[in-house]
Formats: sequence, C-alpha cells, structure tokens
Amino acid sequence: MTTNSRRAIRPFLILLLILAGLGIALPALTPGLPLRAVVEIVPTNTNRPERCLTCHAGIEDMSTSHPTAAFGCVSCHGGLPLATTADQAHAGMVVNPAALDVAQRYCGSCHPAQVIVVQRSLQATYAGAIGHVRRAFGLQPDDTARFGAAAVDHLQAFTVSQADPAPIQHFAANCLTCHLHSAAPAQDYFYRSEGCAACHVLYANDGLYRGGDPTISQDAPGHPLRHEFTLAIPYTQCNHCHNRGNYDLRTMTFLQRDDLPAPGDLTERGRRLHEYYQPIGQFTLCEWELDCIDCHTSREIMGDGVLYDNRAAASYIQCRTCHGTLDSPPAGMVITETDVADLTRAELNPYVDLAVGDTVIATERGDAFWHVRQEGGEWVLTGKADGVRYVVPLVMGSTCEQQPDQQASHYCHECHAYDRETPQP
Repeated sequence: MTTNSRRAIRPFLILLLILAGLGIALPALTPGLPLRAVVEIVPTNTNRPERCLTCHAGIEDMSTSHPTAAFGCVSCHGGLPLATTADQAHAGMVVNPAALDVAQRYCGSCHPAQVIVVQRSLQATYAGAIGHVRRAFGLQPDDTARFGAAAVDHLQAFTVSQADPAPIQHFAANCLTCHLHSAAPAQDYFYRSEGCAACHVLYANDGLYRGGDPTISQDAPGHPLRHEFTLAIPYTQCNHCHNRGNYDLRTMTFLQRDDLPAPGDLTERGRRLHEYYQPIGQFTLCEWELDCIDCHTSREIMGDGVLYDNRAAASYIQCRTCHGTLDSPPAGMVITETDVADLTRAELNPYVDLAVGDTVIATERGDAFWHVRQEGGEWVLTGKADGVRYVVPLVMGSTCEQQPDQQASHYCHECHAYDRETPQP
C-alpha cells in the first residue's frame, strides 16, 4: 500500500473508531458484497437482537406462519446473531434445520408430532423398497420391513458389505438417493432439499434461485427457488424424486429417463403431458391434470406414525373417494371448529378457502379432503398447487361399470385411459 493510500484510508478508520466508541453499529464487511450499514432486528419470539439481514437483505419470509419479524434467522439456523462478517455469523450455523438428523431440535420445537411421523414414514425409511429388494436377492424370507434408511424403532439401519450380492451393493449406492435422509444428485430435474424441506421448499428443475437475497447466487445451481415453505406443492417438486427413471431389476442400478427435454423447454401444459408419467404408463385425465397432492393426503405422504411394510399399505385414497360408486355418492363431513388442523392447512394454502360449516369429502379413514367442497349440489375440487377449480364427475347416475371393489388405477384405465398424443387446447 502506498503512502497516499494510507493517508486516504486513515480518516475513515478514525471515523469507525469514533462510531464504535459511541456505540453506533459499524458497517458490515462481507466478502463479495458492498459496504453496508448494519441492520439489526429483535424478533418478537426471542427478544434477542440479530444482524443477519445486514447481508441477507431482501430474503423472503419463510412463510406467513414463520415471519422473520417473529422468528428471525438464528432460532432456526443458529449462528452468531451479532456478527457482521460471513465467517463469524455462520459459525455453528445449520443450513437446513428441516433435515431429519436435526429436525427434532428445530422443527420439532414447535411441531414434535409431525417430525416423529415423518421420521417413521416410507418417504424417510424407504423400508418397503429395502424389504422387497432384500427378499428378491435371498437376504430375507418375506417382504416384512426390517431395515430403513436410518434406524427407527424396530427398523435397523440398512447397510451393505462386500459379502452381499452385487445388486444389493448397487441398490445401496445408486438407488437410495430419493429418501428424505439423502442429498439429491446435483443435476437438472433432481435438485431438492432434505427432510421436511424436500417437499415443502420448492426447487426449479434447473436448481437456480430466483428470490431476493443478494448473497445467494442466481447462476450457480443447487439452491431453492426461494427461501420459502409452502403447502402449494406442484407435481414438479414430487418429480425431483419420483418419475425420474426405473431400477434395472437384474442389477439394481438406476436407469434415468432419457426422454426429458431441457428444463426451459416446452410450455407448462406440454411439459406436464410429456413428463408427468413415464411413457410406458397409462393414466386417466385427472391423473395428469391434477397435482400429486390433490389426491394424496398428508397422512399418506408424511406418514401417520405407523411403520408400514410397503406403499400399498400406507395408501388409502381410492377413485371412489371423490367419484363415489354406482350406489352412493362420496362420503361428506361438515367442518366444525374442532377441525383445527384442516382449517389451518387451508389457511396456509394460498388457493383454498375453507370455513366452519363447509361440507367437504371425507376419506376412507375419516380425515377431511379439505380442498374438495360441496357447492350448489356439486363437488368442486380446488387445486392445492394452482387454484384451478374442477367439478368432480360422479359415478352414481352415469353409465360407468365400475365395481366398488375394483379401485386400483388399472381398472379405470380400461375405459378412461388418456391419450397424451391427442392435441389439447
């Protein structure tokens, strides 16, 4: 540094010392960002000051139920709240407090029951698939779930050794990347988070951030779409794990689909037709027109606390849940003030309106399909992910030949298979 440079910077340093002596917050010096004044907030839930927004100005509230003004950043992410440099502020920080190895400490402080059921769900344990594969290669006598991606209750942690058959080793190495404990492959279509955030924090297919935090690169993939939780989860988020390919049943390696276009190609409707279900599959119109969460309940996806041996035992929504049978319409239930969980879910969803006194469809297990409401003698479904409204056609009074005990999708496909090649408006 030259003499002139030292003389130029000396008054600035003296000013900083004077400001510090007077108790005035100093500007933050964060590598890669311009000099900025310290921003300090005092979250109402903690009543402890923190300065994270000095650098993360413009970051999104995590959700309407998790506003920064109430929760701040440190109560969920840890770190040093009064530090104003990245290295100091991020010391001890947890990037994803919803990851299942730390979720009980963070998410579980407010949502203990939800964390427990998620940890026991098939999404987290992958127990059904592990049991099927172990049986197929002679390592256990039946499909009973004995192992999980992580140990929970009677499930042991699934591990492999060199003594195991090669397909079992391939399965562990290549096919266990889509349960909630695992990190996603760093490639287009696969980007996602872990734990609770694997579903509730949306990622674009290209893995790029499109939010307002200046510290998060919008050019480097591997970041969520925005710093937000949501209950409006589109099929594209589910597809970061599901519908990406299939196992080779002889070698148990994972074969990715080779028919997917680049993430930016195709219109939304064209993309949905192209990638929603794999080319070999049949599906009905509602199976591609709706989003996954329009048919699958939170109990099916997040779990209900039961350690199921397979997916079929965990799933219970059937075609007749919404469409009824030849002899009876769908079952209904009236929302009362005691249905707090359903009212809360609807309130947090940006598209669904639900009020005490509304009649909604009741599932086979007695919980509310709270986005399918009776209106003027019709059942109307509001899409949880996009707000599109559909009048639900009923089997009763139609010419449908459905049998009440034939609820698997392949029965409906016999008459209602949708031709994705047919041009649509």
